[in-house]
Amino acid sequence: MAGQISPGTLSPPRQVPKGIDKPSYWRTGQPKQPRRVQLQKSPGQIRRMRRACDAAAAVLDRVGAAVRPGITTDELDEICHDATIELGGYPSPLNYNGYPKSLCTSVNEVICHGIPDDRALEDGDIVNLDVTVYLAGMHGDTSKTYPVGDIDAESARLVRVTYECMWAGIRTVHPGGDIADIGRAIQTHAEAHGFGVVRDFVGHGIGEQFHTKPSVVHYYDPSASFEILPGMTFTIEPMITVGDWHAEVWDDGWTAVTVDGRRTAQFEHTVLVTDTGVEVLTLGPGEIPPDS
Repeated sequence: MAGQISPGTLSPPRQVPKGIDKPSYWRTGQPKQPRRVQLQKSPGQIRRMRRACDAAAAVLDRVGAAVRPGITTDELDEICHDATIELGGYPSPLNYNGYPKSLCTSVNEVICHGIPDDRALEDGDIVNLDVTVYLAGMHGDTSKTYPVGDIDAESARLVRVTYECMWAGIRTVHPGGDIADIGRAIQTHAEAHGFGVVRDFVGHGIGEQFHTKPSVVHYYDPSASFEILPGMTFTIEPMITVGDWHAEVWDDGWTAVTVDGRRTAQFEHTVLVTDTGVEVLTLGPGEIPPDS
């Protein structure tokens, strides 16, 4: 049932051992802003991005395998945290602008930034797991929406179309292209299936900084025009809704939900613009893109 999610009880933030390379904000919560944003990565930076993105994909696969009715989102956070540490990485969300956990878990009508707590997942829920790993001085970011047990037909269609929307956006990416075309492709596919596209949250450049230029909107906005160049790395992460696409944020300052309490889904990949097209850096084990 939609509209049933409410804040639960949080456990203390998890600790990261010594010897793990940590981002600038790990202690203060405030990311250090670079003097200059480097849009195009060097070959060395791209190699390091591959390491971080491979790790993020592996962690997401491990956490996703644990999704089942009865498990709490806090238990999923623990799995994410431990898996990231085992790979030598830092869970990027932890203390980023004060975020208290190592994973984002967004259930049913939660659009994004849901905070793991003591609520157990229920049969029929859907849950987005958003994993970001800081490794080799780079962030790799990916997310996926999972069914919990048996879900209704509308939720299953929402999840499928959202995945297709992400790939529709990815397929527009090429050097010399326009980043606004990503949103055009996503909005066209979503609305053709009767779904809405959230406007409040965007994809983003990523690398040595968790969030940087360029912004990647998931609906068509001609003012978002920006030339795509080889060596850019950014996320494409559409949030698609069954009903109203408008969002509101809980008092915790993080959890964004649909205003009508209806369900929403999200998928996310980090991509690299190559000299000839696009490479998905966070491709999951055995993941096969949908047909065009």
